[in-house]
Amino acid sequence: MEKKKMLFIYNPKAGKAQIRSNLLDLIDIFVKAGYEVTAYPTQSAGDGIKAVTQRRLGYYDIIACSGGDGTLDEVVTGMMQCEKRLPIGYVPAGTTNDFAGSLCIPKNMSQAARVIVEGQNFGCDIGGFNDDIFVYCAAFGLFADVSYETRQNMKNILGHMAYVLEGMRRLSSIRSYPLEIQYDDQTLQGDFIFGMITNSLSVGGFKRITGKYVKLDDGEFEVTLIRRPANPVELNMIMAALLNRNINTDLMYCFKTSSLHIKSEEEIAWTLDGEYGGNHKEVSIKVHKQALQIRVPK
Repeated sequence: MEKKKMLFIYNPKAGKAQIRSNLLDLIDIFVKAGYEVTAYPTQSAGDGIKAVTQRRLGYYDIIACSGGDGTLDEVVTGMMQCEKRLPIGYVPAGTTNDFAGSLCIPKNMSQAARVIVEGQNFGCDIGGFNDDIFVYCAAFGLFADVSYETRQNMKNILGHMAYVLEGMRRLSSIRSYPLEIQYDDQTLQGDFIFGMITNSLSVGGFKRITGKYVKLDDGEFEVTLIRRPANPVELNMIMAALLNRNINTDLMYCFKTSSLHIKSEEEIAWTLDGEYGGNHKEVSIKVHKQALQIRVPK
């Protein structure tokens, strides 16, 4: 019987570079499950996209990847650019791995590899951001740029607390952005210090921060927007509301939508799945409902 074909894309530097000590075990699991494996170690940013788009996908049965959420983002972005879309398996090896946790993919690398060969496909929503793609989070403002500016060695030592510590260092210089936000039949205007559009149960390692009753295949994003606080007391109220998900509607907007359009008077730096997503004055964000099949536990 002809063996199934797998393209295995991995980031050797992700997290604590733990893939290096687990690589042979992972490939062994794949091979024993009947796969012929082509391994591709990424060398620089964007390699994951090229590894998918520059190969004849008709040759493969599944694309597996290992790394942080940024590696998964690249593989998903590449797959969304292809006419033929294969199932994607994910072995998390990053610092926080928010999306893997939302899909109940084990943190243990060998167990995650077994999910790829023994699990089932899940039709997952994927985000569109202008001409780009994101898997689970697009964000701007306070804390949004922390993940791609925090040094990698700091991430490795402190984990998701690195994001918090880096953000706390910046509280004295909070910026706000005058925005017009359109979604469904609504228009919001005001000065905002933070916004995130998510399809995940956690962001930055913090659970429940994205809202209640989150589903990853319902065709809707969870949106959180925070107005500029008038004083430190209001800022503390905002932080407490986020962490406890006890939303203060005077300071925050939280809603679900399948698409939204955001206009700004100046360019704003965005982060997509924890990586730099460019500076934009205007962004259109939409859901590609159940656009990709992700391998999850049965």
